[in-house]
Amino acid sequence: MSLRVRPESGDDVEAIHAVHLAAFPTSVEAELVRALRADGDSEISLVAEQGGDIVGHVMLSRMSATGDGRAYRALGLGPVAVRPGTQGGGVGSELIRSALTIAGTLGEEIVFVVGEPDYYARFGFSAAAAAPFASPYAGPYFMALWLRSDFDSPAAGSADYAAAFGRLGEAG
Repeated sequence: MSLRVRPESGDDVEAIHAVHLAAFPTSVEAELVRALRADGDSEISLVAEQGGDIVGHVMLSRMSATGDGRAYRALGLGPVAVRPGTQGGGVGSELIRSALTIAGTLGEEIVFVVGEPDYYARFGFSAAAAAPFASPYAGPYFMALWLRSDFDSPAAGSADYAAAFGRLGEAG
C-alpha cells in the first residue's frame, strides 16, 4: 500500500489526535499537538496516509534560539507518532525527512529534537550540534541538526521550546 505524506488539513485534526493516542501510553503527546496548534506555534504539520487512513503525524513548532548574540530561525521536531501496526515500516522516517526538507526550503536554520540518539542520528541530528545551546533538556537526548552548511555553531547560546512544552503535565 502506498504512503502519501501531505500537510495536515482542518479535517485531519481528530484523526491526528487518534494517532497520537494510539501511539503513546498517555495523552501527553496528543494534548501537546493540540496546544501547539491552539497557541499558533505549529509551523509544519504533516500527516502520512495509507489506504485513505491517517497512520502517522509529525509537527515542527517555532523555537527561540540564540547564539553568540545572533537569533536563529529554529524549529523543534516533535511529537512524531505512527499508528501501532504501521510502526517499523518507515512511516516515521518518511514524515521526518519530509518535514526537514520543507523546513530547509522555508529558510529555517536549525531543528532541535529531544529523542533517542540512535534513531535521530540517521537524519543528521547530534548532541554535539545542540551542546552550545542552554536548555532544560540539555544532555545526550537533546540534539540539533543544522539545515544550512554555511553556519558555524555558536560558542554559547540558548534554545527554548514553544510555551506548550513548558505546560506539559499541568492539570487542565
